[in-house]
Amino acid sequence: MEPECLQEVLDGLFAEISRAREAFTPRLAPREVGTITSVATGIAKVAGLPGVGFDELVTFPGEVPGIAFNVDADEIGVVLLGEYWHLHTGDEVQRTGRVMDVAVGDGLLGRVIDPVGRPLDGSGPVVASRRLPVERPAAAIMDRAPVTAPLQTGLKVIDALIPVGRGQRELILGDRQTGKTAIAIDTILNQRGKDVLCVYCAIGQRAAGVAKTVATLREKGAMDYTVIVVTEGNDPPGLAYIAPYAATSIAEAFMEAGRDVLIVYDDLTHHARSYRELSLLLRRPPGREAFPGDIFYIHSRLLERATHLRPELGGGSLTALPIIETEAQNISAYIPTNLISITDGQIYLSPSLFELGVLPAVDVGKSVSRVGGKAQRAAYRAVAGDLKLAYAQFEELETFSRFGARLDEDTRKIIDHGRRIRACLKQSESAPVSLPAQITVLLALTADLFDDVPLDRMTAAEQAVRKAAAQIPAKIRERLETADQLSAEDRETILKIARQALEAFVPVASPISEPEPKHPEA
Repeated sequence: MEPECLQEVLDGLFAEISRAREAFTPRLAPREVGTITSVATGIAKVAGLPGVGFDELVTFPGEVPGIAFNVDADEIGVVLLGEYWHLHTGDEVQRTGRVMDVAVGDGLLGRVIDPVGRPLDGSGPVVASRRLPVERPAAAIMDRAPVTAPLQTGLKVIDALIPVGRGQRELILGDRQTGKTAIAIDTILNQRGKDVLCVYCAIGQRAAGVAKTVATLREKGAMDYTVIVVTEGNDPPGLAYIAPYAATSIAEAFMEAGRDVLIVYDDLTHHARSYRELSLLLRRPPGREAFPGDIFYIHSRLLERATHLRPELGGGSLTALPIIETEAQNISAYIPTNLISITDGQIYLSPSLFELGVLPAVDVGKSVSRVGGKAQRAAYRAVAGDLKLAYAQFEELETFSRFGARLDEDTRKIIDHGRRIRACLKQSESAPVSLPAQITVLLALTADLFDDVPLDRMTAAEQAVRKAAAQIPAKIRERLETADQLSAEDRETILKIARQALEAFVPVASPISEPEPKHPEA
């Protein structure tokens, strides 16, 4: 380029800069700045922010965020959402003028993040299309639609006896180490190929436990449709407090786009304890079991966001599976009682069943689904209608039989049949069962086809029936997925397949195909 041409370019550039400088008018904007008066475990007291609002986001030195939790006349109590070891009395605090929000969108699928949106999986920054406040009002009553479609968990005992619908809130509760998380993870694994997105929220969990869960989901290919929000046990209590709300906002963004979403809160016991810790540190008066008076509200406003939207609003759904930990099987404690009253049913896991090796250890007598039966497939209702009653009757009679009482023939048959029901409802972890296989096993149970199988061969017999379900004609498999009733011809076709699968497990003296003929008396 010629020197003259270069000079012209530079002259034009400097002229443009000069015009921009002359057009610029500096503006004075007021900025509220406060100071820290005290710092404690997970909280800070701040003075000098008279215009701050409740739940407003404020920033501390080192870009540490905090939420205005207590707004008093002279100072505010702030919940800290990051490492606070470097904060000291007198440090500057600034308002942001907005509430806490979180990144949402398809870019979060397959990622592991914390409630603030920071990545924890080492896969680079999170790509998000937009952000939503972590605290949002629940959908209005008139915007909601009835729960009509089932959410298949892949667990026979739940899909048959305690069904869950899309848009329902079903509580999972039980003592420590009884398999609560395993049920939630199996449900997530079973959503593969069913066009259901999943959000797993780990609240105050051990890092090793969360890593195991993430490894399981990756191994089974479930991370493609799953978002994981994590707070560990050593994180500040403020992060554990906002974690379920942030996860719900992520799930709501998918629901409002017309998608079906499943969210798991693991577990809300830690959430309640973190809120109690924050409340006591901020000098809020404790109530029952040292929990603050509004502990019910923090869970009710969270779970009310789970719903099924009207078709005019996209028809999306948000199904919630909150997990709660009981102590010494006390389901009437304060927090379990609150959540039982908020949710639409509960799945109770019994330690005694767990110790006996009955997995999943679901106590059918104490478990209930107050919505899912309306959404259950017609084929399930046909084969599982009497199953719960027969199983509950067996559990009552089994208790009496342990005392060595003499049993009549009818009672013995009920107990033998119940033991086979229990054996068929057993299921390995991370091995969800497809709908046709479940229907085949349950239909064989209700038709008493397993009654001639020796109890020690029940596991192999049940697996054989599940494998044989692949022989069900394609037309019948399609009808099982609809709301159509199971016809007599379809029922007989499935039973014939089950009989053939069980022939190898029945002693020769008692063929399974036909009952023994009764000989006339001489």
